[in-house]
Amino acid sequence: MNRTLPRAITDEERKTFAEDGIVVLRQLFDGDWVHRMRELAEEDMANPGKLVQELVSEGGTGRFFFDTFMWTYNDGFKDFAFNSPAAEIAGQVMGSSKINLFFDQLLIKEPGTSEKTPWHHDIPYWPVRGSQVCTVWLALDPVTAESGAVEYIKGSHLWGTQYKPPAFAGDDRYKIDLPKVPDIESEREKHEIVQFELEPGDCTVHHGLLVHGAPGNSNQNLRRRAVVTRWAGDDAVYHPVDDIMPIMWEPEIAPGAPLDSDLWPVVWAR
Repeated sequence: MNRTLPRAITDEERKTFAEDGIVVLRQLFDGDWVHRMRELAEEDMANPGKLVQELVSEGGTGRFFFDTFMWTYNDGFKDFAFNSPAAEIAGQVMGSSKINLFFDQLLIKEPGTSEKTPWHHDIPYWPVRGSQVCTVWLALDPVTAESGAVEYIKGSHLWGTQYKPPAFAGDDRYKIDLPKVPDIESEREKHEIVQFELEPGDCTVHHGLLVHGAPGNSNQNLRRRAVVTRWAGDDAVYHPVDDIMPIMWEPEIAPGAPLDSDLWPVVWAR
């Protein structure tokens, strides 16, 4: 399993991330990591953590499995978070001098899953603020438009607006006083929407304020398994908010402080 990047992140890739809010990076994780994370995904689906969610709505088809903070109770996921290239990828892409692990996640849509991922951006769900917050989305299966490849609105991280988090479960559990996400489906022609087909070992890196969503997995044979790691850089600070996505425990840091803590450890530094 490769512990370092097989190649350097290029200036062009950093520029693409800064301008578009999304960059695709091919084959930065070797086959051993893909194989190990597939094993761990199956292990977690059989014995998930306390924050697990099953997200197919009543009357829907398939299975949309969603688990979070696996590194805190599973040594295999901890090894990935601390020793795979993911943290270095985040640091190099964002140009940060250090990287905190914010959390890890499994997002799995089984074949024939009808449930869509609603249009959203990430930071309003989380107790963090800063311009250096990103997600590394690692494909464990071939990902196609049919199997649920994520769609991203290029440049939307620069809109200057934060939107109310829509609940993936379809209810109205988040009571934050923010405007709703625009009805992207009714105005798709107004936006430059990109979608990337991926091979196992490919990843995308997207900004925490980039608006994105995903279709269901209408492929009847192909799984869509992804290991997702969320990262924060130099300017990220703790910003507690009521009624947002739950975390494993409250960190022993003050509001406005850097994230460095047992919950959000520094994983990589230059």
